[in-house]
Amino acid sequence: MPDGGTDFVRIEGLKRHFDVSAPWLVRKLEGRPRQVVQAVDGIDIEIAKGETFSLVGESGCGKSTVARLVVGLYPPTAGRIEFDGNDMSGRHSRSDMAALRRRMQMIFQDPFASLNPRWRVFDIIAEPIRAFGLSTGKADLEARVAALLRQVKLNPADGRKYPHEFSGGQRQRISIARALASEPEFLVCDEPTSALDVSVQAQILNLMVDLQRRLQLTYLFISHNLAVVYHISTRVGVMYLGRLVEVAPTDTLFRRPKHPYTRMLLDTIPDLDMTGRQRSPVGGEVPSPINPPSGCTFHPRCPFANDRCKAERPKALPIEGGTVACHAIEEGRLPIEDRSYALNT
Repeated sequence: MPDGGTDFVRIEGLKRHFDVSAPWLVRKLEGRPRQVVQAVDGIDIEIAKGETFSLVGESGCGKSTVARLVVGLYPPTAGRIEFDGNDMSGRHSRSDMAALRRRMQMIFQDPFASLNPRWRVFDIIAEPIRAFGLSTGKADLEARVAALLRQVKLNPADGRKYPHEFSGGQRQRISIARALASEPEFLVCDEPTSALDVSVQAQILNLMVDLQRRLQLTYLFISHNLAVVYHISTRVGVMYLGRLVEVAPTDTLFRRPKHPYTRMLLDTIPDLDMTGRQRSPVGGEVPSPINPPSGCTFHPRCPFANDRCKAERPKALPIEGGTVACHAIEEGRLPIEDRSYALNT
């Protein structure tokens, strides 16, 4: 659980744009304009030490881009990322940057693609230990790798095998062990269970919760699975077309969702108790991030949109321990209702 102190990770005004234009000569001959994908379009996130902050949204909303920006795989177009008070885009010596990088690691979505098939599992897990100079010798390295394998419920003897000799769930355990090898404090988890069977998903999630409790880890968790988000998260941020439309504590978000998009996402949850709850299924298609709508980007799909929504970008307003960016909520045109989307899966 969060320690209640200052923010461990702070993201301010973060943007990432990708130039997907045709080559210059083609544009010149055919009169094409430049095309820029606004994958992340100015988001603010604060993550306290020890909590799990989850990002949810439809495919293509920018969740995975945020994950890669936070760990430094992409440079931001604009904005800043602070980790434990250190500006990650500021000037740091090589040794200082390595020390900061050691404290954050990433778990990728596909365990089949994220492990080197030519390396034995021992070498895969040992690589971060070697890279950051954390072992004092061969015996210490072997002991560390064995301990990491036991930590993720694998056998130390598995270190002699290759990744293809394991199931999908076991490979993801190896990925987690590799991420833990540098003794990090912050893990960015990019849909770590989406490529796994449902029963295996539960095992990996239980392992991650147990590791967080024992090692005092902080998670940024990326997912489109609302059931997973409900059970693992402390707080949830809902993304739409590169922007955060709502942030709230998990219980609040699933009990009293505010933004129309959040409500539509939650309406996709099956009503197993057959309460007869009214639903507003998500309609329409996500607009192109190359040419996003003006104002509130959700307005073409929103039944509550008016002229202001089409022209003016909504600001994030504080409400019930979180924030919501919605003109309809601000103006009182959309009442906040207790909907109680409790998930028992």
